[in-house]
Amino acid sequence: MSADRPGAGWNGLRLLTLFVYIFMFAPIIVVVLLAFNSARTGSFPMEGFSFVWFGKLFGNDSIMEAFQTSIILAASSSLLATAIGVMAAIALIRYSFKGKAVVNNLLSLPLLMPEVVLGVALLMFLKFLEQPRSYMLLLLGHTILSLPYVVLVVQARLVGMRQHYEEAAMSLGANRLQTFFAVTLPLMAPAVLGGFLFAATLSFDNITATLFWKKPGIETVPTKIFAMLRTSISPEINALGAVMIVITVALPLAGGYVVRRFARGR
Repeated sequence: MSADRPGAGWNGLRLLTLFVYIFMFAPIIVVVLLAFNSARTGSFPMEGFSFVWFGKLFGNDSIMEAFQTSIILAASSSLLATAIGVMAAIALIRYSFKGKAVVNNLLSLPLLMPEVVLGVALLMFLKFLEQPRSYMLLLLGHTILSLPYVVLVVQARLVGMRQHYEEAAMSLGANRLQTFFAVTLPLMAPAVLGGFLFAATLSFDNITATLFWKKPGIETVPTKIFAMLRTSISPEINALGAVMIVITVALPLAGGYVVRRFARGR
């Protein structure tokens, strides 16, 4: 009997794991399936397979404007977070200075702090400075949210990089800036690209903090979905949700593929 107990325990754990995965991914599958439903009612059974709601989606000017805003915001905040994160990671790994532990902890705070708290805190701080909500505030907030992830990814790469190549370049007459662009940056390029794509994904699908920071009239795709749900449940929402799912899943997968190609030297 005792020999059978571990097997029963593992089977129970497998069933529990399967239930958790079904609970997590079943709503996503339902949204994707209903996006191709030809009927206006989002219910099962589906009446037919159609792309009509995707056509209406891409013909909606307000949704396309939200897509443009999200793409520009994600690209801009990711570029800023990557540039700052690379410099911060190099400083924290390659150099010793006073307050290093404090800086490292401060960079990790957005990971530990709930987005609601961070959103309210930044909004109240700017209100104290008598600064209105604007696109620059939104850009700054998304950069702050993405920065710790870039720093962690680049730090992990720098820890595994030996400094022999950099020291050899400097011994041959290259200065620190030339060494960085000729040696250090190419060696950590996979981590930089991975951090950028990770930051872009986080920015693109963020809604909690964006609701606090955006000014009236600016809509990103997640806030547009939220606004549409407050009025009515349209089949276009299912199509928009399906597009969001594809983007947020495909972007990290494509980034991982490119990073692996970089790592293999192809």
